[in-house]
Amino acid sequence: MCGVVGIHSKGNVNQKLYDALTVLQHRGQDAAGIVTCSEGRFHQKKGNGLVRDVFHQSDMNELIGNTGIGHCRYPTAGSSGPALAQPFYVNSPYGISLAHNGNLTNSEFLSDKIFTRDLRHLNTDSDSEVLLNILAHELRKCGKIEVEPDDIFDAIKGLHRKCRGAYACVGLIARQGLLGFRDPMGIRPLVLGKRKKKRSTEYMIASESSALAVLGFERMRDVAPGEAIFIDREGNFFSKQCADNPRLFPCIFEHVYLARPDSSLDDIHMYKTRLRQGNKLAEKIMREWPDHDIDVVIPIPDTSRVAAQALAECLGLRLREGLMKNRYIGRTFIMPGQAVRKKSVRQKLNTIVPEFEDRNVLLVDDSIVRGTTSRQIVQMAREAGANKVYLASAAPPVRYPNVYGIDMPSADELIAHGRTTEEIAALIDVDKLIYQDLDDLIEASREGNTNVDGFECSVFTGEYVTGDVDDAYLSRISNQRNDQAKLHREKSSGEASVIGLHNSRKVN
Repeated sequence: MCGVVGIHSKGNVNQKLYDALTVLQHRGQDAAGIVTCSEGRFHQKKGNGLVRDVFHQSDMNELIGNTGIGHCRYPTAGSSGPALAQPFYVNSPYGISLAHNGNLTNSEFLSDKIFTRDLRHLNTDSDSEVLLNILAHELRKCGKIEVEPDDIFDAIKGLHRKCRGAYACVGLIARQGLLGFRDPMGIRPLVLGKRKKKRSTEYMIASESSALAVLGFERMRDVAPGEAIFIDREGNFFSKQCADNPRLFPCIFEHVYLARPDSSLDDIHMYKTRLRQGNKLAEKIMREWPDHDIDVVIPIPDTSRVAAQALAECLGLRLREGLMKNRYIGRTFIMPGQAVRKKSVRQKLNTIVPEFEDRNVLLVDDSIVRGTTSRQIVQMAREAGANKVYLASAAPPVRYPNVYGIDMPSADELIAHGRTTEEIAALIDVDKLIYQDLDDLIEASREGNTNVDGFECSVFTGEYVTGDVDDAYLSRISNQRNDQAKLHREKSSGEASVIGLHNSRKVN
C-alpha cells in the first residue's frame, strides 16, 4: 500500500504534488518523493519520513516543471531505507521515472531476466525497480527518438504479459509526457481527474479520488484494469486498453481500512460501503445474539467510526467516543516491527473513563490483523472500569498473508491464522468477539458497483486471484518479510545508508 500521484499542468506542479501527497499520507509514512520535468530534465527530491518532513521550501524551489509525479511509501517488499524511496529513475531509453503502488509476485524471476538478458543492474531489492526496468526494456523496442502514444501503449502491453501481481503506476518519460497504468485485474486503485482552465485542461492521476477533490480536480473515472493513460507534453490526452483479458478484482481491504472514507474507488464510495458494513454487522448480532446486554458502542479510531455509527443506529444503542487519538502518531498497522507497534498503541490512544465505567462496552474495529492493538485496547477498557468488553470487527478473520502490497507477509504473525473465534477472543481477553461474515463484506462493497467481476479477498480466504501464488512462494516471502527479517534489514540499512538521497538533485 503506497500513494501515487501524477499531474500535468500549464504551470509548475510542485505545490500540487506536495498537497496531493499530504492527502495520500495515510497510504504510506516511510518515505516520500517528487520528480518533476522541465525542458526535458528531471528534478528530484525524496527521502525517509512524512511528506512534511521530506520537503522544504528550498526543495520546492528546485522542483520546477509543468509535469510531475509523487509517491509516499509504505514498505512491503524489500527493506526500509533512503534507497527505497520512490520515484525510481532509469536514463535509458529517453529517461523514465516511475512510482508504483502494489507488489509483483514474480519479481525474483524478472530480476534474473533483467540481468542475464538486458545486462541491467538493479540497485535495490524493490519490485518497483524491477517494474521500471521492464517498462524501459519494452519502450526501447520502438527505437524512435520521438515516441507516439501507440508506442507507449505497446510497451505497456509487453509489460502486462511479463509482470504478475498488483501494480498501479504513474510515470514520466522525459520530453514525452505523463503515463499512468493499472494491472489487468485492477487490484490496486488508480483514479483519473481533470480541471478545466481558460485555454487548457489539467490532468491528474492518483491512488484515491479524495486527492483529486482536495486539489479541485473533477473525477473523470477510474483507470480501468489493464488500461494505460498518456498525456503528452502538449497536454493531449490518450488512453488504451492494453491487457488481453482484463477483469476488475479490486482489493477489498481498501474498502475495510486502507482508503479514506471520502474516496470513491471503482465507483464504490468508501463512506457508504462502511455504513453498509456496520449495518450488516448489526444484523449478524441481532441474528446470533438477540439477547445481548451491550450498553454502549465505542469505535476504535479512526477507520471504524463509520461502521460503528451504522451498527449503533441499527441496534438502537448509544455511540460514544471513548478513545481519544493522538493525531501526531502514525497508523500503527503500517509501522515496521512489532515492538514499535506495541509501544505506539498506548501513545496513540487514551480512554475517556466515564464512557467505560460500569458499562458493557462493544468496541468496534475495522479489522483485527496481528491482535496487538486489539489486546491493548481491551486492557485499557478494563482499566477504565468497563464491566464487560465485547469486540466487533467490520472484516472477517484475517488468516492469510497478503502478496499484493499490504504488510501481512507471515501467517504466523496473524492472530486468526489457524485459530477459532473463541481462541482469538481468549488471546485478546475479550468477553465476546464478533466477526463480519465474508459474504456480507462482499455484498457491502458490491452494492456500490454491481459491475465488479469480484474482489481480491486473499487475506480472508487464502485464494490469490492472480493464480501464481503457491506454498513455496508464501514460505519465501514469510522468511524475507517477517518482523525479525525487517529488523535485521533496518539495522543493516542504518549501518550502510546511501549518501546523498536526501538532497535535491537534477537528473539529466
